[in-house]
Amino acid sequence: MRCLPRSLPRGGRPAVPAQGQAAMSQPQGWPGPRQRGASPGASGTAGPRRGQPRLSCTARHQPGSRGRYQVIEGIMSPVNDSYGKKGLVSARHRIAMAKLALETSDWIRVDPWESEQETWTETVKVLRHHYNESLRLLQSKKEFMKNKQPIERSTEDSLSYQHSGLPELKLLCGADFLQTFKTPNLWKEEHIKEIVEKFGLVCISRAGSDPAQYINESDLLTKFQHNIFLVKEWIQNEISATQIRHALCRGLSVKYLIPDSVISYIAQHNIYTEESERKNEGDLLQPLKLCNTTVNPLND
Repeated sequence: MRCLPRSLPRGGRPAVPAQGQAAMSQPQGWPGPRQRGASPGASGTAGPRRGQPRLSCTARHQPGSRGRYQVIEGIMSPVNDSYGKKGLVSARHRIAMAKLALETSDWIRVDPWESEQETWTETVKVLRHHYNESLRLLQSKKEFMKNKQPIERSTEDSLSYQHSGLPELKLLCGADFLQTFKTPNLWKEEHIKEIVEKFGLVCISRAGSDPAQYINESDLLTKFQHNIFLVKEWIQNEISATQIRHALCRGLSVKYLIPDSVISYIAQHNIYTEESERKNEGDLLQPLKLCNTTVNPLND
């Protein structure tokens, strides 16, 4: 999610804390099949369901931070095909399904940049890309407003121009995502540090996960816990993308679990089958492959 810190009122105190939007690309170490950013709302890898956009909405309306941020947008960034996740279908299908699922959203969008790269891109690099794009767009807007005749500016435009600050970009994820930082060789320590220090996380609660404990068990996460926002999801939905894909493979109905437009797309392209579920079976995830190559280089 991209967000702008709200300008301070005259008293110098933050206007009522409001949740800044926080989501962006799919976490590289996500243990379950989620669509990045379709995962959105944040990010993920493989399966269609309503949960991803729901994550973003939950984060956006979190009462605990109202006023602190002005939400600009939510970005879903589907992972590259070379990530190596078991059952990962083609990015073109994941992007198409995500766009269909978000047809009624006026603030979450699907961004194909990550999936269009030649190979898998580390999460921190995806965050850098989108942040730099945010700065570029902000600069373009400032230049436009600067050259605009005063009589053409609305009051809203003028206030926005005068008080605009630098945007912030945060990675939206489920609380169990924090556990993946402990998975050997899945993350580089310097990447974890950059994500939590320079960007920040918004973690949505999940049944069976204790994000506060995960933070307390990590010196690094504890150090930057002020930049990790824990959001309570009061309406629990334990339906997983894996369950939905398995139901589709067995010819069972998933109506009311995912949008009708997505169901039609899946049927039209025959996407989730027993064969597609075996894709990448037995393969290591790309970050683990890269780590093995680095640690154990092939002999000449």
